Amino acid sequence: MTTLFFSGPALASDKAGTIPTLLESLRLEQKLFFCGEAVPLDDPEVRESMEKELMLSLWDRDQAVLWLKRSTRYLPVIEALLSEAGLPDDLKYIALAESALRPHVGSPKGAIGFWQFLPETGRRYGLTINESIDQRRNLTASTRAAMAYFAKLYEKFGSWSLAAAAYNMGEEGLQAEILVQDVSNFYRLYLPQETQRYLFRVLSAKLILTQPERYGFHLQEGDYYPPTRFATVELICPGETSLTVVAKAAQTDFKRIKELNPELRGHYLAAGTHTLAVPENTPLGFQERFNKIHQEWSQQRQKRIYIVQSGDNLSTIAEKFGVPLAAVLIWNRIDINRTLHPGDRLVIYPVESRTVRP
Repeated sequence: MTTLFFSGPALASDKAGTIPTLLESLRLEQKLFFCGEAVPLDDPEVRESMEKELMLSLWDRDQAVLWLKRSTRYLPVIEALLSEAGLPDDLKYIALAESALRPHVGSPKGAIGFWQFLPETGRRYGLTINESIDQRRNLTASTRAAMAYFAKLYEKFGSWSLAAAAYNMGEEGLQAEILVQDVSNFYRLYLPQETQRYLFRVLSAKLILTQPERYGFHLQEGDYYPPTRFATVELICPGETSLTVVAKAAQTDFKRIKELNPELRGHYLAAGTHTLAVPENTPLGFQERFNKIHQEWSQQRQKRIYIVQSGDNLSTIAEKFGVPLAAVLIWNRIDINRTLHPGDRLVIYPVESRTVRP
């Protein structure tokens, strides 16, 4: 069992509490770079675009404060992985622009997680995405996938700004615009509005996180969210089990297991071998405790089988046993619209039961 601890960077302790005017904030007096590539702020159109996105980010001060507070929880992990892969540190700001460092955030198009991968793209870069696991929500796995994707995009386009644009709009779409417009400079390409704004939104995040006091964010050390502390365990699961069983084996609760393993979907863990995060103070002997509790849980499920009778439906069955309909759906992993037939078998835990439940 390996304990991991991620420590954050030196934190700001400026107590001045002053907030500069928007005009003061927009005066970009120093050169600006993205992944070592200079941003041509001497171009009036580029400066206007940069100022616009910076202004919008500063206007949403609540969001900017959350960027800063979450940064010490998640960015050290991303920074370490980027450094290990030899990739530019600035790529971490893309995760901020994409998800505000929220593992469960999704888009109308189906993108999910820290790096907002679509399912097909995530699978292409090695992420497991199915009904029980979605690694787009796992910080380490999704960051490794994003790094592989960025490395490929940079190899194809030869520019990190173009790689970022391709990440946003798709590599084929960007390649088509480059060919049609006969331009290979991000700042001179006419692209969809979202993509034209994208890099400047990323750069806004960089400016705020690298110079928080400059923009009126005077956070003290205690204002930042602490890094996540956890241990990792290898779990051999002989059959599908409830995450409540896993939580009891880790001597914690369901909520903590879900928070430490955001890639786990629903209430159950599939059969197989899993690497899981558990509280850092989890005692040794996790597998042995799990085996015992899982066996008890399996035996109890067999004793809680209800045979569907003629005239039954999910609502009447829930009412008969005095349990919420939603609990019946979770225990049996079924949809509320499922048609029941006499003889079907359902797992039901009556209210008076005080045993291990799924």
